[in-house]
Amino acid sequence: MRTDAAHGAPIAPGADQVERLLADLNPAQREAVTHGEGPLLVLAGAGSGKTRVLTHRIAWLVATARARPSEVLAITFTNKAADEMRERVASLVGGISRLMWVMTFHSACARILRVEAPRLGYKRAFTIYDASDSLRMVKRCMGELEIDPKRVSPRAVQAAISSAKNQLVDAADYSEAFTGRVAPGRGPEAAGRGGFEEAVAGVYALYERRMVEASAMDFDDLLVRTVNLLELFEDVREKYRRAFRWVLVDEYQDTNRAQYRLLQLLCSEHRNLTVVGDEDQSVYGFRSADIRNILDFDRDFPDASVVKLEQNYRSTQTILNAANAVIDRNPGRKPKRLWSEEGAGEQIVGYVADTEHAEADWVSREIDRLYRTEDLRPGDVAVFYRTNAQSRVFEEVFIRFGLP
Repeated sequence: MRTDAAHGAPIAPGADQVERLLADLNPAQREAVTHGEGPLLVLAGAGSGKTRVLTHRIAWLVATARARPSEVLAITFTNKAADEMRERVASLVGGISRLMWVMTFHSACARILRVEAPRLGYKRAFTIYDASDSLRMVKRCMGELEIDPKRVSPRAVQAAISSAKNQLVDAADYSEAFTGRVAPGRGPEAAGRGGFEEAVAGVYALYERRMVEASAMDFDDLLVRTVNLLELFEDVREKYRRAFRWVLVDEYQDTNRAQYRLLQLLCSEHRNLTVVGDEDQSVYGFRSADIRNILDFDRDFPDASVVKLEQNYRSTQTILNAANAVIDRNPGRKPKRLWSEEGAGEQIVGYVADTEHAEADWVSREIDRLYRTEDLRPGDVAVFYRTNAQSRVFEEVFIRFGLP
């Protein structure tokens, strides 16, 4: 693909090149990739090719001259996913992918704050605290307030502060909501004698002051301070709205309130927001993810187009039928039916044991049977369990059976 050397603007290729970009997509994927301007919600079932849709949509926007590479902001949730997306986009559009922002929420916010942080009283070279640094600061604040760490867990305080930040609840609001007082941190005696919420309120207020004094931000601050910037400074808000005319978000079902507000501030005018996710795969509620963000997307954007990716490329229809039957019971979901061209496949075997030892015994005998009759090695078998404590019984029974 050729580009304008001065600006990195794409020179639109021929129609045959665009068609080759779309050639291997199924009809639903093609519909999502070729969506024009305006909000788009892609409900992507498991194994339905959502990363393929995101990367091809980015390439299509650039190839059809709808977007300059530098106008694209593509957000993922992990560094690994961001690396994979960058590689796949580069394979489609070439070197101009370097002009795009393809990264995690936190990386994008950190990049913005490295330029804009002085507006909020931080140094441009502010320090980013990891979880252990943050915990040390919480313990320091608890010490200043004379809160006994044996009575109030520092990790629990840290988690409460993190949860509040992800819901955009600042220290003053937290104090007012949980203690009925506008001014938290009234003194060590009150904080030490009060309940957990009052202790958190006092620590939260002091923690915020100490972090600013140290010109430091924790991971949650990266989101919150960027939201603060965009809300407080109209020129900064307009700068980044103009910079990112096309915003695409992966795993949207796992966004929290701060991330939702960030996207709202960036996209409320041009509204070129593409979100991809699956409410059936939302598992990060304990990290303040708000499933309402995806369930209410078409309410927040009444003109949004909705595309469902229901063809699964990983599993047989038997497995999908079982998954569909289980997930149908979830309340408040957007209905979809996963299907596959892989055929029915083998039947699923269910076994209900009376005890955890009987369960582990059955699993061990089944692995041994597969080893003897199906030419499978023990290393070809995976055993999943819900909590770490459940592994102990399996380990004991495997040792007794001689299974490595």
